[in-house]
Amino acid sequence: MDGGISVVKASPLRTPEAHWTAKKRGSEVEQLVYRSRLLGADLAVTNYGGGNTSAKTTAKDPLTGADVRVLWVKGSGGDLGTIDEGGFAVLSLEKLLDADKLYRGPEHEDAMVDYLPHCAFNLSARAASIDTPLHALLPYAHIDHVHPDSVTALAASVDGEELTRTIFGGRIGWIAWRRPGWELGRQLAAAARAHPHWKGVVLQNHGLVTWGDTARECYETTIETIRAAAEFLNQRIEGGAPFGARVVEPLRESARRARACDLIARLRPRLSSSGAKVAHFSDGPEVMEFVCAESLLRLAQIGTSCPDHFLRTKIRPLVLSPDADNDAIDAALGEYRAAYGAYYDACKRPDSPPMRDANPVLIALPGVGLLSFARDKATARIASEFFQNAINVMRGAEAVSRYQGLPDQEAFDIEYWLLEEAKLRRMPPPKPLQGKVAAITGGAGGIGRAIAERLLDDGACVFLMDRSEAALAEASAALVSRAGADRIASALGDVTSEQNVVDAFQACILAFGGVDILVANAGLASSSPIEDTSLDQWRETFAVLGDGYFLAAREAFKSMKAQGGSIVFVASKNALAATPGAAAYASAKAAELHLARCLALEGAQHNIRVNAVNPDAVLRGSQIWSGAWRAERAAAYGISEDGLEEFYRKRSLLQQAVLPEDVAQAVAFFAGEASAKSTGNILNVDGGNLVAFTR
Repeated sequence: MDGGISVVKASPLRTPEAHWTAKKRGSEVEQLVYRSRLLGADLAVTNYGGGNTSAKTTAKDPLTGADVRVLWVKGSGGDLGTIDEGGFAVLSLEKLLDADKLYRGPEHEDAMVDYLPHCAFNLSARAASIDTPLHALLPYAHIDHVHPDSVTALAASVDGEELTRTIFGGRIGWIAWRRPGWELGRQLAAAARAHPHWKGVVLQNHGLVTWGDTARECYETTIETIRAAAEFLNQRIEGGAPFGARVVEPLRESARRARACDLIARLRPRLSSSGAKVAHFSDGPEVMEFVCAESLLRLAQIGTSCPDHFLRTKIRPLVLSPDADNDAIDAALGEYRAAYGAYYDACKRPDSPPMRDANPVLIALPGVGLLSFARDKATARIASEFFQNAINVMRGAEAVSRYQGLPDQEAFDIEYWLLEEAKLRRMPPPKPLQGKVAAITGGAGGIGRAIAERLLDDGACVFLMDRSEAALAEASAALVSRAGADRIASALGDVTSEQNVVDAFQACILAFGGVDILVANAGLASSSPIEDTSLDQWRETFAVLGDGYFLAAREAFKSMKAQGGSIVFVASKNALAATPGAAAYASAKAAELHLARCLALEGAQHNIRVNAVNPDAVLRGSQIWSGAWRAERAAAYGISEDGLEEFYRKRSLLQQAVLPEDVAQAVAFFAGEASAKSTGNILNVDGGNLVAFTR
């Protein structure tokens, strides 16, 4: 709603909703998959990529045929909500227990990771996670390890141990902070044996571990533990103000988004010095409650407490006034970088990896919302979601006690853990357009869609604008299937409407952080002899092909001036070559081409490159060629419509038909670094058309 200032209330912590189906049957492994998906699908239980589950089963040794005990445990890097059997590492339990005999103490526990591949059962290729010893050494068949906000709130409370006893009456134990690894697994196993009545434990500043003799028993213990914690905390949150009084009034929704758009556009270039970054904006109720409260600065300085959170968010966010001018932004970022550098210098070990990017991942804007920046959209979104989990944790902790984070040294040892560094180094190299944002007008047509697919393949985020609602929905759905929802956004609009174009670019900035690549591609075509061409027809053609390209390029310039960028006009062979019976179309395309040259002159000082691609006769998948234009052009050449594609093919020097994918290849060249020293240029994609030669 935008009719007034939004009301921000204290939000309750989520309670679990998923339930075990009584009819669920199957093998131990099938029930493990089922249990894991139930847990992973419920945000009250764990967040994306978080948590792990396991089951100890009996299997036939492929060499001896003997029955042996094996551990199925969620592999490194997977997500519980979508996991299948292939997402689990399968290890010999006997070998894991043999590895335990080689353990030399906490100072050597990272070395134990090297033994895990030697414990693989039946050539299991899935990498085992750092939590494997937790599951292996606990003397129970089924184990869940999750990070629910309600339990993590207890884990991050000053009085967490006492609160755990109060809520669970001795059924759930408490383990003081220790980072994940072999030592924690040993400590848990010893505690479980010493307290056989325990059904699980709260890990300080970490999360929850539960167990059971069956998959269902383990699952129900997990769910009931989370529910009990949430109900206890919600009774104390209800009607209260865990974050203190509201000291900043939230802006109206439209004002929030306009302010966020302005700040994102100014922040993104400043945060991308070590590589292009994508932005994510959040202004939901939980975020607004936090950023408008008197405790914002205090709690932000404490930062996140759970390792599962700050591996994605850095230890703490930057709090920035939404009214900050460029000088104030530069000063705030400078202070944050200096503080991060001091944190690194104070905590680094002799073998610590080099300091990573010192810029903030998260920026809290009082009255406006939360921004996150990362190398790709999914990482930026997940960082925001994890910090919203941290907000929920802070709310619960502040409602019943005081929130506390990890000491800086412990946080650093997680953030710069050599095992995490090794995982980062194993990641595939970034694609050439990763972190870049491409806006495509006419994005739902055949050429626009092919361009979108090509730029997505190169790693870009893609924003489509089109005036056809049905075509835009179809194209967006197909692209989401190809590249995932994080990298696709769209706006319905007409490029001849100034407000539509302005709104679309604001939506693109809010979705991804800016525009690095503009592909002006919206098209319109009509064909008639000059004496039959109406003024309305002339004006409409120039509105789409002239005004539309001008408006899109003008908005792109506003976004690109601070960071550079590439603008590509999809023009036409007719921009260079006259054609019979299409004076309006050819003249408008010629105007496009000259506009591109003018913009190349204006953009050069800002590192904005402007180039044009000139296709010819791209019939397949084209919205233009599916209308009257096909019949009109066939009539102009005195041939049948069915013979038009063959006519165009034969008139080219190469005797080849031009496809949307060919145009997309040319656009990708101008969009990427391969053409970094090219501006004001024209690339013909016409099969070789003599009359369109530029020289």
